[in-house]
Amino acid sequence: MEQPLHKIMVDPMLAEMGRNLNDAMKILENGHKEVDHDSGQRRLSWRDIPGPLQGDGQDVASILQLVQNLMHDDEDKQGHRRMQYVGEQGHMALLGHSLAAYISVLERERLRKLTTRILSDTTLWLCRLFRYENGSAYYHEDDREGLVKVCRLVINARYEEYTTEGFTVLSSKQPVIYQSAACRPGLGQHLCSQLGLPLSSLCTVPCNTMFGSQHQIDVALLDKLIKDDVDTGKIPLLLIANAGTPGAGHTDKLGRLKELCVQYNIWLHVEGVNLATLALGHVTSPVMAATKSDSMTLTPGPWLGLPAVPAVTLYRHEDPALSLAAGLTSSQPVEKLRALPLWLSLQYLGHDGIVERIRSASLLSQQLLEHLKSLASIKTSAMVSHSALPLLAGSSLRDVLGSLILSIVEDELSSPVVVFRFSQDNSAASSGGSVEGYFPGEKEVQDALNRWLGEQLAHLVPASGVDVVELEDEGTCVRFNPLMTAAVLGTQESDIRALVEKLNDMVPLLSSTLRFRQDFREEVYHHTALTYIEDLSWPGLGAIRYEPRCEHDDDEKREQDVEKINGNLLKKLMELDSDMCFSTGPEFGAEKNCIYLGLATEDLDVTELVEIITASGRDLEESGKLLENMTEVVRKGILEAELQLQKANEAKLMEEGVLRQIPLVGSMFNWFSPSQSSIKGQTFSLVSGSLDTTETTYSLKAQTGKAGTPDTPTSATKRLPGQKLFRRSAAGSDTYSETSSVGQVEEMPRETSPLPPASEEQATEPAQDEPASPDPSSPDPSSAEDQRQPDGQESEEADGIR
Repeated sequence: MEQPLHKIMVDPMLAEMGRNLNDAMKILENGHKEVDHDSGQRRLSWRDIPGPLQGDGQDVASILQLVQNLMHDDEDKQGHRRMQYVGEQGHMALLGHSLAAYISVLERERLRKLTTRILSDTTLWLCRLFRYENGSAYYHEDDREGLVKVCRLVINARYEEYTTEGFTVLSSKQPVIYQSAACRPGLGQHLCSQLGLPLSSLCTVPCNTMFGSQHQIDVALLDKLIKDDVDTGKIPLLLIANAGTPGAGHTDKLGRLKELCVQYNIWLHVEGVNLATLALGHVTSPVMAATKSDSMTLTPGPWLGLPAVPAVTLYRHEDPALSLAAGLTSSQPVEKLRALPLWLSLQYLGHDGIVERIRSASLLSQQLLEHLKSLASIKTSAMVSHSALPLLAGSSLRDVLGSLILSIVEDELSSPVVVFRFSQDNSAASSGGSVEGYFPGEKEVQDALNRWLGEQLAHLVPASGVDVVELEDEGTCVRFNPLMTAAVLGTQESDIRALVEKLNDMVPLLSSTLRFRQDFREEVYHHTALTYIEDLSWPGLGAIRYEPRCEHDDDEKREQDVEKINGNLLKKLMELDSDMCFSTGPEFGAEKNCIYLGLATEDLDVTELVEIITASGRDLEESGKLLENMTEVVRKGILEAELQLQKANEAKLMEEGVLRQIPLVGSMFNWFSPSQSSIKGQTFSLVSGSLDTTETTYSLKAQTGKAGTPDTPTSATKRLPGQKLFRRSAAGSDTYSETSSVGQVEEMPRETSPLPPASEEQATEPAQDEPASPDPSSPDPSSAEDQRQPDGQESEEADGIR
């Protein structure tokens, strides 16, 4: 018997979708489905049929359970997943796909009427919502497919003999497609491959370099390129402009571009996320100019949080035959059903719901932008453009013109996309506009820090939808694009506050890391045992390698020693009680056998950090050499001990005779005549690698050695209670940084280092052996002191072994 979906399903979304589909099928179906059983048909063997297809089939609940298991496998449970938020409007879009499959089985005439109604309603609604009057619509799954169809339409319109002559017409007058350098990567190459055009037909126009946004197309340079192409006999065909670039979300000067396209009879196509703001009551003038374009591509799915909804390309053209030839319209009713999910979702949301979702996303970007302006080390896209203004002769004139240009730029850059970047303030950047102020390669280091910042924010606040973007001029930045993520992820104002809180916590770490990075590098150069590894892509203090002193010339042996000591040093540093993070660095990094240091706190003591690393490495190196030397000494001592034992056995045989060595006879002989052997017992010392007599062992009940191993100098760091390593104290930080260094104690010459004291045990041992009260029968104190002298010597030897 089939089980209810709500009992077997774990994912409520799948259960809800299953119930909606069952209800829709019950309402729309007429009658019961008849099943014909062909008993005479040959049945295949069960060995020829895959497992899920065997038997009489499975029920709906079992199949949905299988789908759920495939969606939520073990790998997704272990990793970090950012699932899409599917609301009621999302269920309507999913239901539309199922209804489209059901509607496609209707009779042809009824199907034609229904699809025509759905297509015309959806096109009219979209044109009214986004202020695109008298437009037609093409619905497509790939958001680039609409632009491909539009290009084919323009080729058919500009080349009248293209339908009969084909590509031979294009060889005489080569078409040219213009795109901005800020367009989506690979868009122009995709157009050429789909249209069969050579890459020489694609012209990429650079962006502004002097005034305005550096992500807007250079209109003056575009005009010059078009004139050159016309003079050489080429035909300017189409211009791709942006109303919200993929990276920074900036809008091109669409008004001037439209005038240029009208002058040279060029088709203007606009795409970008800022087109969503056309549905709002107040629209900026640069975006409003997109309504005068010849075509534009909309992506309502992410804007409204609708899953599996097609993209829409709105266009204006009067010849339906050319539109049909280009593939923008179709005579097949089934293809018109692509608009059904969008038709259902738009009705469910209504005008107010659509506008509210777009307005909410825009407000989220404004709130984040206001918070970012209060952070000193965070620069937004508008601030970056202002810092890139050319240097004028007088500072006052520059400030006046800069503020004027900034006001114009901010109006053009009004976008729901917020792009920000961590950038440390410095005098060089403020005076000369340079991106390098502290040390060479600072921009690359800041890119690495911003990449880490974006990844951490996306991990800690996943509902914010922030990601990392690489911009040509600014470098690595963090992008917040709520129009593409807010409706999908369900971003709220609380997520923006959480994002700003995380930024407030991370910015001081980034600032101190960038400030101490050069100090750390210089400090490492002062220690010959450490090698500084230049890795500008590492978001941290830096990377080092401990170089042990090797006496052999074998490169393979030396590399093994370096790998071993750096691995042990990394383990030892990771066990320290500190805020510094030590790791092996990137998984696929070019450098090996290195120790990478993470972000630095504001109170980091760089000198103490480097000295402790050096001292720890030296301790490991000396202990390794001591172990190697001890192994060799012990090996030689064992050989010598074997010879001495053999001689002792021969001496014993000569002294006791042969009879005492015979079993039973020797026992009887020893009982009648006990022997007084002069051969003493011996013990083997692992410290000295030699044989010693056991007389001292039995007399003192403790094994002593002739010489003790030298103690490794230890740190005498004075630290406040609760203070961790590598931190400067609030008061007297200079004193603590000097006295806490381990390297100074390690580098002290052994000749000048004081001998270890007699220790407290030596001082208390004579007192314990001394009697409590004087005994008249005991000798005088001087003679007693002379008799205790050997005990003192033995205790000194025992203390040396300890």
